[in-house]
Amino acid sequence: MLPLQSTGIDGLDEMLGGGFPAGSIVAVLGSFGTGKTTMSLQYVLKGLSSGEKCIYISLEEDERSILKNAMTYGWDLQRYIDSSSLSIIKLEPSDARSAIERVRSEFPSFIKNFGAGRIVIDSVSLLTMLYEDANERRAVLFNLCKLIRQTGAGAMLTSEVNENHPSSSRDGMVEYTVDGVIYLQSIESRDGSEQQLTLRIVKMRGIGHSRRIRPYSISREGIIVHSGSEVF
Repeated sequence: MLPLQSTGIDGLDEMLGGGFPAGSIVAVLGSFGTGKTTMSLQYVLKGLSSGEKCIYISLEEDERSILKNAMTYGWDLQRYIDSSSLSIIKLEPSDARSAIERVRSEFPSFIKNFGAGRIVIDSVSLLTMLYEDANERRAVLFNLCKLIRQTGAGAMLTSEVNENHPSSSRDGMVEYTVDGVIYLQSIESRDGSEQQLTLRIVKMRGIGHSRRIRPYSISREGIIVHSGSEVF
């Protein structure tokens, strides 16, 4: 059995039996405001605090914005950049082909030379949505996951959900190319008076895991999964 890589989120680790299998590529699916970026930052922070090097690739925010976002939870990522433990890379989604070509040509050697144990891509759906052809989108995702697997690093890919089918990714493909899928959702109470955030582990290759839907909250310390609580 592969060693487990803690997510840094206690309740989620409990549902997983300890964490992700080492080297897994996990997609976090959710709509706007469900905490995908926060979860990915916690995943990176856990790696950094455990002595791992990490790479954070963003297609939405630049380094300054990411550092500012992290500091709202009290997470000082600048010191890890200063110690060369963290690299934040901003890709421009406006030129998808150039971004993908850069990833294809530079990514594997950079990860290996940097010594990264964890990688985040936030968000992978911004890359794929710029390709109109479904075969191209599928090829981009497949090749990206293949490149990451070759490095041996664990990875978290965030993805927006499909508005018409909110339990699947925007392109309906990423969940078939990764090792694990975590689905974040905001649901309305029966009387319509309240919204509740819920989490479900859809799949996780290599381990047994909880399939229950559990509530979670986004606090000043980040995401907290209430693994012992029921959804209202």
